[in-house]
Amino acid sequence: MLRRSLAAALTAAALITPLAACSNGSASDGGGPVTLTYWLWDDKQQPAYQACADAFSKANPTITVKISQTAWDQYWQNLTTQLASGSAPDVWTDHASYYPQFVTSNQILDIQPYVDRDRVDLGRYQAGLADLFTKDGKRYGLPKDWDTMAVVYNTKLVKDTTGLDNLTWNPADGGTFEKAIAAATVDANGHHGSDPGFDKNHVKVYGFLPEWADGAQGQNGWGDLAASTGFTYLDKNPWGTHYNYDDARLADTINWFKHLIDAGYAPKFDKQSTLSRDAVMESGTGAFTIAGSWTIGTYLGDGAKQKYAFAPLPSGPTGRKSAINGLSDAIYAGTKHPDQAWAWVKYLGSPDCQNLVGDKAVVFPAVKSGTEKALAAHQAAGRDVHVFTDEATAPNGTFVLPITDHGNEVSQTVQDAIQSVVLGQAPAADALKKANDQVNALFK
Repeated sequence: MLRRSLAAALTAAALITPLAACSNGSASDGGGPVTLTYWLWDDKQQPAYQACADAFSKANPTITVKISQTAWDQYWQNLTTQLASGSAPDVWTDHASYYPQFVTSNQILDIQPYVDRDRVDLGRYQAGLADLFTKDGKRYGLPKDWDTMAVVYNTKLVKDTTGLDNLTWNPADGGTFEKAIAAATVDANGHHGSDPGFDKNHVKVYGFLPEWADGAQGQNGWGDLAASTGFTYLDKNPWGTHYNYDDARLADTINWFKHLIDAGYAPKFDKQSTLSRDAVMESGTGAFTIAGSWTIGTYLGDGAKQKYAFAPLPSGPTGRKSAINGLSDAIYAGTKHPDQAWAWVKYLGSPDCQNLVGDKAVVFPAVKSGTEKALAAHQAAGRDVHVFTDEATAPNGTFVLPITDHGNEVSQTVQDAIQSVVLGQAPAADALKKANDQVNALFK
């Protein structure tokens, strides 16, 4: 991974526009030093954003940014608690699936007046990201990064890589993707899933590892494949009010995943659910899974125990489709330092910060120049990650995950329904129809 020299970092810091509005902060600031609290959930990204915080504070000596990192699940629990108590961080890393609840609760600051005042160039971001965090003319964040999805595989367990760049899939027979999965599945006697003597009850290596704790989106698998059949989540996105989880194409997709379990190509839900897919892949007992670009460091980093490579998602009946998602940074509506918080958010969304982040190659920054730097860093380290950037720029190759009110309730309801299907407790069509009725009732 390329690392920027101290001189280069100081040069970047010198390019940051000092905080002209600092003297216009809230009365409680008194014109003195301000400490902003900033939360994020990814420990791998923390060093990159600490470098941004150091550069920002050097250019704005009266502002210190204190970064706190907490793992994903605890992060949202803590944030919800802090918001309820009126003691939330000044700025936090936000997710498109979560921010609608903050908008509805008036807990997040509209930054559009600042964007207009400072003439922030929204054209510098990856296409489709600038308006993810907007509603009714208001803006609740600047794009921070983006991710797309790909197939990751263990190069030792997947013997035949021919055709992996052009996999096909359909819910009826699984296409060449299922053939590859079957060939990579191995039972205790060394028989592959495609062999006549394969024993599905004694599997040593599973050909595919599904993600079942995937909410109502299926970003890590079923959502991408369902989208490749023509399935769409909503009547419109973002801010739709009618979900389509009762679509037969989604039921067919979930049934195919259940078929993988029944055939012995994927572990039973109650067997796999206690372990993360990353852990199973690292144990050498999983050949394929679907992962996002944020996992590049996990699979291609120096700490990986196995050898991996990435391949494009399979192409479905309507083509190859990948979820594209982007994060932003939110300002707490109750912050005592709105001007200083905006200055930090503006810097986080600037080329100055995102180029620093790109050099660290932990994510693909939203600013195009930051993505180029991340690609260069990956290439210099010998990591082939072009499938992610290729998909991001492919015509009609991506779709935006659902952004609506009631995100938490929708997520839990749909996830429970899908898990009931893979556990064999309900037919897919019935479970999804019931879940769809429940989530749509939330909007009436």
